[in-house]
Amino acid sequence: MANILPFSSPMPSLAFSILVPLLFSFSSAASIGDLLQAHGLPGGLLPKTVESFSHDPSSGLLEVLIDHPCYARYEGGLAFFDREVRGNLSYGALQGVVGWSQEELFLWLPVKEIFVADSDSGVILFDIGVARKRLPVSSFEDPPDCLPGTEDAAAAALGPLGRKGFWQQR
Repeated sequence: MANILPFSSPMPSLAFSILVPLLFSFSSAASIGDLLQAHGLPGGLLPKTVESFSHDPSSGLLEVLIDHPCYARYEGGLAFFDREVRGNLSYGALQGVVGWSQEELFLWLPVKEIFVADSDSGVILFDIGVARKRLPVSSFEDPPDCLPGTEDAAAAALGPLGRKGFWQQR
């Protein structure tokens, strides 16, 4: 009778070389940007100050904790992020968004949904309830800086033409 050693045949090493990459492809994303990109969204949608995040692939629920409530400037305007941002992540969309507001015409409107209009067009749409804002996907390649949620930080985020007192409008 021949002695058979556990890894003497090429089959276990072949199985190992196939299974290990599969296991890593199903593991959680290394960063929120990686997770967003894996779902067809630009990696820079959320600010640099993301502290942690969790994603339940079965329900799509995405929960993101940001270091502190803050303002971020994008090419298309100014956004405010609460400490916690939630939504249902699916391919090309983040729906039922909570904790994210966008400034439009001196008003702060909650972002309800974000989705890529058409991957060929390079346009991302923000549903802010009363309208849909079309922005270039390229505006969201890199995560923006996020200034703490104070009136001074908001004025700084607005730049030299910023208005005094808009903090109270929020």
